[in-house]
Amino acid sequence: MAVKIRLARHGAKKHPVYRVVVADGRCTRDGRYIEQVGRYNPNTDPSEITLDLEKVADWMAKGAQPTDTVVRLIDTVKKAQ
Repeated sequence: MAVKIRLARHGAKKHPVYRVVVADGRCTRDGRYIEQVGRYNPNTDPSEITLDLEKVADWMAKGAQPTDTVVRLIDTVKKAQ
């Protein structure tokens, strides 16, 4: 089972709000997920990014692969701290 840390899209049409989730790579984008580890709202200025870095690090230690976008979000949160 390939576990991925990726974005799941929610919110209204043309106003997305994303959840950062840990999911099986075979599941659909907005489908079933294992755990929610954060949120990302690109509609605000500046963009609102909330991540539980401890959970993300724990899942990555277990072998979960983050997508390119999630890697960028993690770097942004780490720089802000």
